[in-house]
Amino acid sequence: MLEAKAHPNLPVALVKIHRASVIVDGKALLSEIDLTISEGESVVVLGANGAGKSTLLKLCNAIISPSLGSLQTLSLHEQSLIFQRPALLRRTVLDNVRYVLSIRGIAEPACTEQAHRALTACNLSATANQQARSLSGGEQQRLSLARAWACKPRLLLADEPTANLAPTAMRDVEALLKAVQSEGTTLVLTTHNVAQARRLAHRIVFLDGGMIVEDRPAAEFFVSPHSAAARIYLEGESL
Repeated sequence: MLEAKAHPNLPVALVKIHRASVIVDGKALLSEIDLTISEGESVVVLGANGAGKSTLLKLCNAIISPSLGSLQTLSLHEQSLIFQRPALLRRTVLDNVRYVLSIRGIAEPACTEQAHRALTACNLSATANQQARSLSGGEQQRLSLARAWACKPRLLLADEPTANLAPTAMRDVEALLKAVQSEGTTLVLTTHNVAQARRLAHRIVFLDGGMIVEDRPAAEFFVSPHSAAARIYLEGESL
């Protein structure tokens, strides 16, 4: 795991991936990945279906290990990963948040207090005693964010967290992601929504065929992408 040390005037690296490949059943899902994620960044990973976006987030989280190359990342207690389909427990909304805090060593009464604060921040206080799986899709994703927020992660990885949500629910989740990032959490997000990427990204990492073909400030990427794959993607010809 990464022991983050840096010059006082330089950003602290939370994730360092060097020439990493992920190979499953003889197929390279990621190839020769070089990527550093620094503290305070808001990074959006773009690419067509099958480009390796979800695999890259799992690599950053150390759910999977590189077949080749090296990975340094934060401990699991310092980061959170949320998915397109929230993995919720068959418990109440409040207990879903309390459980995550309890396995990170937060004892009562602080556990319940932190859980309530997170639900309030995510506008879920009124649902605290409902079964989590009875919530709407947008509410379930806000609950995923509440669990992450309660843990105060240094790094939040979000894999298409607004896919299939109604526009209002999507904007609610986006607002929460911005709020989490504004409090100092580093954000790495995958999405197929280019407009969302424009709203959230400071930096774009573009994947094509499991390789990073662009890694640039968002303002530069959207004005003048360098790679043909990115140009086609932004023109809407590759989804």
